[in-house]
Amino acid sequence: MSEPTFLQDLPRFVFFTGKGGVGKTSLACATAVHLAEQGRRVLLTSTDPASNVGQVFGLTIGNRITPVPEVPGLAALEIDPEQAAEAYRERIVAPVRGLLPEREIASMTEQLSGSCTTEVASFDEFTALLADEAATASYDHVLFDTAPTGHTIRLLQLPGEWTEFLDRGKGDASCLGPLAGLDKQRSAYRAAVDVLRDQDLTRLVLVARPQASSLAEVGRTREELADVGLTRPHLVVNAVLPDTGSDDPLAAAIRGREQAAVAAIPGFLRDLPRTTVPLAPVNAVGVQALRLLLGGDRVESPTPERGSRPAYGSLGEMVDQLAADRDHGLIMCMGKGGVGKTTVAAAVAVALARRGHDVHLTTTDPAAHLAETLAGDVEHLTVSRIDPHEAVADYRARVLATQGKGLDAAGIALLEEDLRSPCTEEIAVFQKFSKAVAASRRQFVVMDTAPTGHTLLLLDATGSYHRQMARQMGETTHYTTPLMRLQDAEQTQVLLVTLPETTPVLEATGLQGDLRRAGIEPWAWVVNGSLSAAAPTDRLLAARAAAETEPLAAVAERAGRVAVIPLLPDEPVGADALSALTTVAAPVH
Repeated sequence: MSEPTFLQDLPRFVFFTGKGGVGKTSLACATAVHLAEQGRRVLLTSTDPASNVGQVFGLTIGNRITPVPEVPGLAALEIDPEQAAEAYRERIVAPVRGLLPEREIASMTEQLSGSCTTEVASFDEFTALLADEAATASYDHVLFDTAPTGHTIRLLQLPGEWTEFLDRGKGDASCLGPLAGLDKQRSAYRAAVDVLRDQDLTRLVLVARPQASSLAEVGRTREELADVGLTRPHLVVNAVLPDTGSDDPLAAAIRGREQAAVAAIPGFLRDLPRTTVPLAPVNAVGVQALRLLLGGDRVESPTPERGSRPAYGSLGEMVDQLAADRDHGLIMCMGKGGVGKTTVAAAVAVALARRGHDVHLTTTDPAAHLAETLAGDVEHLTVSRIDPHEAVADYRARVLATQGKGLDAAGIALLEEDLRSPCTEEIAVFQKFSKAVAASRRQFVVMDTAPTGHTLLLLDATGSYHRQMARQMGETTHYTTPLMRLQDAEQTQVLLVTLPETTPVLEATGLQGDLRRAGIEPWAWVVNGSLSAAAPTDRLLAARAAAETEPLAAVAERAGRVAVIPLLPDEPVGADALSALTTVAAPVH
């Protein structure tokens, strides 16, 4: 195959973005290997809070530039949000430690412990790579494996937001540190904006699967990123099932579904330069597999190995357990983007509602499509979404109505200025989240969460609020915070949703560890889209099914409860199709 379109006349900076689970990391890593083996010097950087670049190469990378031994000329960097935030806090607090009372130091540290500070700290490192030429002078290309779509849009919009906010010269700058340092940050952010908007320096690669929802999300991403001047991206449709000539009805259904989705690409995406990458018979883990992804060589599908496999439970059995002897509670579906959290959350909500329970289905994912997934009303089921823009508007109106009472025009202007800080979104979304958590005392609340990085930032805000309440209320006062409800196994059940592939399982394992450190024990794992459970006869699909053995075994080791959902010929859209996910028997292996 000839040089992929998105690699032709490649500028210095390249961003890979798209809905979670579409293969951004695999494509970014494969591109890095491809360029390095052409003699280019390449720095591959992950700005995803849930990065797995190290897992792909079998290395421990972290927040430092690390050479990839198997690929001369290639180095990688994972911008770790927690490490970045800790270094950022220390940089701000260290100069005044010993000069201010301990109480003031503790207050400063707490102000800098929220998710907004974590995001800004990560962005500071990201900005240095874009704006500081000396930082990347030894590399011909700097590739960014970005976070799932919602986080990426937020990250790329931050330069403009913070620049505008700082230019006005007012407001709460607690997330950025002392006022004395703002001039340096302002110039860095402006430089980052200039690089992002320069098409001779920067290319955006939108990655999608050949699925209607994934392509629709890419369409929204293109429109939103146009606001920061990225107006001519490239489109990559990844993991397209080729025609192997088999008569497998599942393979035929998948190809038909994919072809229909690609044929329906809207005009404003159809005119973009496009590359199609076929589905590989092996997972993109390891340098050899990455070479094959863009190498264009025909790869014969390995012969599937047959053997005994453990039996797993069904989603319906899980719903039976969730609904046993109770009529309320919080059920949270968490995991990497693109693994089917929205579908699983909707299926659980429909099943509970059809059992006669009062259910509220909601989402914290800005890119969720609950209405499209349900495709109609269901008795006993209400649906909502925590929209960041609506949450901010409501919060600003409420603050102005309460704290604005009695203020003169100058005071109102200062308050409005403060509410224009990007940190306001963190507070507003957290309050909506807390309200949904509280509602689970009276009914079932099924929550479809945002991709992993966003969810962890939200839980971080929950933890900060809990610590603040504990200090204010003291030990003698009874209180219940949202974090305490999440930690209560009688009130909250967390379902970790994943795919039967190495990287998503590793991602879910990392999330399980993060939750446990927050005192939250996952209740069960749900493995979605299993080919081995669907038992295909197409050789390529059968090879992919055989590759699920190790990831499924890893899930079984980590989880007390496991449900496996087979890959279906048709996408489960509508209440009846969703209900079918919880009425099928457990897969037999």
